[in-house]
Amino acid sequence: MRSTCSLYIDAGYLLASAATRVTGTSLRGGIHVDYSKLIGSLLAAAEAQAGLSMLRVHWYDSARNGIPDAQQERIGELPKVKLRLGRFGVNGEQKGVDLRIGLDLVAHARNRASDVFFLVSGDDDLAEAVEEAQVHGVQVLLLAVPTVDGKAHGVSRHLIRAADELDNIDGAAVDAAVVKVDRQPIPVPIAPLRPSTSTPAVAAARPSARTPLDLAKVQHVPSAPRPKSVLAYSVSTLSSDHSSPGYWDDNDEQGQLIDDVVTRVLASFQESATGDDQLELRRARPSIPPDIDRALLLDACDVIQKYDLDERIRYRLRARFWTKYDESSVRAEG
Repeated sequence: MRSTCSLYIDAGYLLASAATRVTGTSLRGGIHVDYSKLIGSLLAAAEAQAGLSMLRVHWYDSARNGIPDAQQERIGELPKVKLRLGRFGVNGEQKGVDLRIGLDLVAHARNRASDVFFLVSGDDDLAEAVEEAQVHGVQVLLLAVPTVDGKAHGVSRHLIRAADELDNIDGAAVDAAVVKVDRQPIPVPIAPLRPSTSTPAVAAARPSARTPLDLAKVQHVPSAPRPKSVLAYSVSTLSSDHSSPGYWDDNDEQGQLIDDVVTRVLASFQESATGDDQLELRRARPSIPPDIDRALLLDACDVIQKYDLDERIRYRLRARFWTKYDESSVRAEG
């Protein structure tokens, strides 16, 4: 058999990192992607680097109930592309994607499907699968999305140590295929005035001013006391935290980092969201939609340099998101 190379793409990593490069946050809804151009660029770069023809491109992503949506079906129809889907859990988290990548790496290496594997991912959980694939005599090279500063974005050190090499994807190729979504506010059309064909109606009589006696008859309902704590739900655990946010200082270094993350994610959402997206967010409160919550957590991991955030940081992120959202709503109304 002739020598070939294979490409394994973790779509979650690729799109989140590309979104960070283009918009400053990993929110996937903030970007528009030309998938044919992006996958074609990755395929060509892998072939050029290996000096081998491409056997197949494996595209790993999540889908509701494991059923591809229209965009994923189009991706699966591209030449040499094999669609491999995990599913979304009940709380919107990916299920089965890392496992599929790891199993394919090992099985394909054992069967000597190709001589060189290119892996587009940064997930620490894939390090063991990479090492197992290498046992069977294949090279495993990492391809990372570069930041605007030219550094590999979001690749765990454990995975870097396990792989044979780490290279950056051409930033220009990413920029050519991924663009920022910037929806302009749609003005509400004003219905034209219809000419009147009938005699003008008599204006309704203004209600008379209410007297003190009228006011006294109105039943007084005491307002509810203001809550002393903020309730923030965890999308990953469906738990709630009733702890008062007063136990942290938003002026500390971590608080500033969290504030920056929330500001960027909220700005990206508001610039790219449709009216339906905005309505869904308001209806979900106090929960945060999974795509936004995932972006908050990924971006926080990146800036705080922690692979797994503890519950206290997660609470701060979610509580701060709603605070920022309310502040932006007040400014918009003003």
